[in-house]
Order: sequence, then structure tokens, then C-alpha cells
Amino acid sequence: MKSDKRMAGRKNGKEPGNESVRHRLLAAATDLFTRKGYAATTVREIVGAAGVTKPVLYYYFRNKEGIYLELMQEAFSRLEELIAGSEGDRGSASQKLLRLCDRLYTLFMENVKVARVMYSIYYGPQQGAPFFDFDSYHLKFKEAVRRIIQEGIRKGEFRKGNPEDMTWAILGAINVAIEVHLGHIELELGREGLARVLRLIFQGISAEKGRRK
Repeated sequence: MKSDKRMAGRKNGKEPGNESVRHRLLAAATDLFTRKGYAATTVREIVGAAGVTKPVLYYYFRNKEGIYLELMQEAFSRLEELIAGSEGDRGSASQKLLRLCDRLYTLFMENVKVARVMYSIYYGPQQGAPFFDFDSYHLKFKEAVRRIIQEGIRKGEFRKGNPEDMTWAILGAINVAIEVHLGHIELELGREGLARVLRLIFQGISAEKGRRK
């Protein structure tokens, strides 16, 4: 009977220390993928850094590919939640965009190492990592920004123009803030700097400016 209960607990992911072990494995893999790259990192190194054995990693993630996919899924699931939450946000279009971009940047800062791994896989040479559909999440975020811009145009906050161009301007500011932090941290914009750049963009697309012309 006790054995049956233990087995049921494992199937439900509720045995003692479950989350602690998973967290150690994910943290160790993230650190190694960041420092050495996905291809150069071995299962032996991951379990050694996490202080567990290979069967433990196989139990939770099956293999190195599984732990990589779990890392990406956890981070991008949070992005998906962030996007979904923006749909019920209140305030002006510029306020909504500021909050959405600030939340994205905060999420990035909380997952800098995972972001480095993602950038190295997405933009770098092939490392044999399993496919993860980064583009679908990027497009979802782009659509969320575009939706808010269209709302701003419709309500007269932003001038009539091409919402696609305005969307790219917003995304450009976010990408610069993120990539400067990753590549030139001494020049980083940070949350405040990103907000300043976004406000400049809002000034450029505001309806008031269009009317003055």
C-alpha cells in the first residue's frame, strides 16, 4: 500500500523535494547552457552541478533535450500570460503600452540567462537543440502591441497612420533595451530608459502632433 502511494505521488509530481530537485536541475542547465552553449553541455555536467544522479534527470526531463524545452516553455508561458493579461488592462493606449513593455522587460531581467540561451540558439550557429517555436510567441507579442496601437488610433490618442510601422517602432525600442543589456551592459537603458524612449515614440505618433501640422 505504501509503495502504491509513493508511485501515485511520483506520477502526480508530488513526492518530497520534487520542486527543489527540478529547480536545481533547471538552474544548473541554464547556467551551463549560458556559459558553454547547448551543444557543449553534457548530462553529466548538469547532474553534477545540480548534485543529483543521471536517473534523477531522466525521471524529470527524460534527457538534455527535455530540460532545454522545459526551460524555454516555462519562460515563454510567462510571456503568454503577460500578453493575455494585457487584454483586460485599463488606461490610455500609451499607458497600456508602457505597462506591457515594462512587464516584458521585467520578465526578461528575471530570466536573463534563459534569454541568453534563447538568443544563442535563435541567432547563433546550429547547436543541435530541439525545435522551439520562438516566432509564434514573438508574433503574439507583436499583435498585442499592434492591437493597443490600433485602439489608440481609433480613440484619437494616436494620429492616423500605418499601425504596422508604429508597432515596429515600439518593438525596436524594446529590442534595443534587451540587446544592449545582453551585449553592452555598461550602456544599458534599464526600465527607466526604455520608458523614456517609448514616450518619445508616443510623442511622434500622438494625434495632437498630427493636428498641429
